[in-house]
Amino acid sequence: MPLLTTPFAALDLIRQPEQANDPLQAFDAADEYLLEQLHQQVPQAGWRVLVLNDSFGALAASLAGHVQVVSSGDSHLAHLALGKNLVRRGLSFDSVPFIPASEHWQGEFDRVLIRVPKTLALLEEQLIRLQGHLAAGAQVMAGAMIKHLPRAAGELMEKYIGPVQASLAQKKARLLTATPAQQPLACSPYPSRYRLEAPALELVNHANVFCREGLDIGTRAFLPHLPGNLGSARVADLGCGNGVLAIASAMANPDAHYTLVDESYMAVQSAQENWQAALGERPATFLAGDGLAGVEKQSLDVVLCNPPFHQQQVVGDFLAWRMFQQAREALVVGGALYIVGNRHLGYHSKLARLFRGVEQVAATPKFVVLKARK
Repeated sequence: MPLLTTPFAALDLIRQPEQANDPLQAFDAADEYLLEQLHQQVPQAGWRVLVLNDSFGALAASLAGHVQVVSSGDSHLAHLALGKNLVRRGLSFDSVPFIPASEHWQGEFDRVLIRVPKTLALLEEQLIRLQGHLAAGAQVMAGAMIKHLPRAAGELMEKYIGPVQASLAQKKARLLTATPAQQPLACSPYPSRYRLEAPALELVNHANVFCREGLDIGTRAFLPHLPGNLGSARVADLGCGNGVLAIASAMANPDAHYTLVDESYMAVQSAQENWQAALGERPATFLAGDGLAGVEKQSLDVVLCNPPFHQQQVVGDFLAWRMFQQAREALVVGGALYIVGNRHLGYHSKLARLFRGVEQVAATPKFVVLKARK
């Protein structure tokens, strides 16, 4: 893999989750462009620099030791990648502070470097939160590969920060630089809320939650077919999003014990708020984590999962396959994984390679609900 070589450092970076012979690299030309542009501004050691949505730590790990850098984003995997890449640079895992998107920053920043996220609602929320955190003379620079840079990103920066200047393209990347101007204080439109009829719930969705304006059609197909009569089973909602699968299951299984896990901090925040609104003080475990990687082996009876088929802009089934492997490790013998997936993804044959029995529970023209028993 090539090194990320900039005026700040030459780094051998890894992605998360790690894959053998991973063909993808942990940085791109937008990372290089942002770092080169910042270097041209002759950063001072005393500058506080906020880095947002740094997928694998390329920006923050490069800047460590040159400025006072703080990293923030909504991905636990990005947080993990940053720590591991800092160690690969010879620094400590936590030498750059990381602030989850579910928490707020402290103090003022001289520069803000943003990797434009796939979800523009997250960008909007972050730009609104910058109010009161920009020092005199600050600049906000956002970067992306041109094919992933929508016009709306510049419009949001202009709306919440100030006038925006677009750079020339460089290696198919472009930067947007906003100069802060006096703006009226903005009120965030997030979290959003929507209601379900069955089960009767109002669900809170923070800015980066998948399908935050309404229930996604895969989950809609899954809900009527959640397993019942679970008794005191130990159940995990893997990739829980706003928690609706676990909450609906818990309402029908009052003695079951639930763990809700997602790699998105805002998803876990939403799930926890929704659980408390629906189920009060009923105990549950909420984890922002790398799937079930940190869960004890053979400690679960049931896993519920609506697996993702992309990581940021990269589409593929490698995350789903990894979740299936994690579920198999975490389930007791005789335990079951229940999933919903698009028909065309062929999950039945993939699950059959890991589990001793796979059956179709239900189907719609687009989706299948499958049960895989260990």
